[in-house]
Amino acid sequence: MQSPSNYGLLRVSDFLAIASFEHTRESTGSMFLEEHLLLFVLDGENTLTNGGRKHVVSKDHMILLEKATIWDFRKEGNPGNNNIYGCMLFFLKDEFLKDFVKMADVKLTPTDEPVVTCPKPVNRHLKAYLNSIKPYFDNPENIDQGLLRLKIMELLYGLALTDNGLLRQILQLRQPIKSDIISVMEQNYTKRISLPELAFLSGRSLSSFKRDFMAVCSLPPSKWIREKRLEKSKELLLNTALSITDVCYMVGFENATHYSRLFKQKYGYAPSENRQKMKK
Repeated sequence: MQSPSNYGLLRVSDFLAIASFEHTRESTGSMFLEEHLLLFVLDGENTLTNGGRKHVVSKDHMILLEKATIWDFRKEGNPGNNNIYGCMLFFLKDEFLKDFVKMADVKLTPTDEPVVTCPKPVNRHLKAYLNSIKPYFDNPENIDQGLLRLKIMELLYGLALTDNGLLRQILQLRQPIKSDIISVMEQNYTKRISLPELAFLSGRSLSSFKRDFMAVCSLPPSKWIREKRLEKSKELLLNTALSITDVCYMVGFENATHYSRLFKQKYGYAPSENRQKMKK
C-alpha cells in the first residue's frame, strides 16, 4: 500500500515545529541538531542512537535532545494502525528558552549534576495540548505569530509543571558545554561531516577547535580523520567480505579512486592487494 507522507510546518523566529505522519514499516537516517529538539511520538516507535546512548521512544512518549548532537534514527510504524508513524517535533533556540525562564520566574536549587536524557510518558494534559495545536498546521500562513509564540510557551509551562527533572534539563540546555574533543572525533570520524560541524558539536568555534585539537593530538583534525578512516578501512578489509567500494563509503570517503590512492600512499599497496595478501 502506498500513501503519501503528510507533513505540516509552523515557523516563527524562535522555533520550528513539525508535525509528521507517514506509512512505514521501517525508515532510517540521521539528523544533525543545530537546535534543541523536543520530540513527541504520536504513533509507532522511534529508536534513537548517539554513540553509546540509545533511546526507544514509543507511542505517547517524548524526549528532549540537546543541540550540537548527531542522532541516528529508526522509525517504525504501528502495525496495528496501518503502519502509521506519527510525531510532532519542536526545535527550540536558546533565546526562546531564555525568555521562558525569565517569564516563568523559575527557581530551582542549583546543581552541577547533569540530568539524564530519557523518554518520558506524555500525560493527559500534554496530550490535550498536542491535540489543540494540530489545527494550526492546517493553515499556518494565517496564524498570528504572537499567538503562536504564546502557544509554544504554553508547552514549556506544561512541561515544567509535569516534571522537575525535565525543567532542570531545559535549564541545563542553556549552559554552553565544551565536549571532550577526542570523544567527538571518535564518534563522528566515519560520517560525512565538515570541520565547522565538528567544531559545533564540540562546543567550540572553528579556530578554537583546531587549536585545541592540535594541542591534544599534534595533528590537524583533517589529517587525523584521514588516518583514522584508513586504519578503519584496513581493519574492515581484513575482517569482512565487504567490497572495497562499500568499505570506502562506510568509513566516510566519498570517492573510491581517491580512497585507493590514499590507502596505497599510507600502506605501500592498494586495498585489493591487502586482501590478496591476507588470503595467501
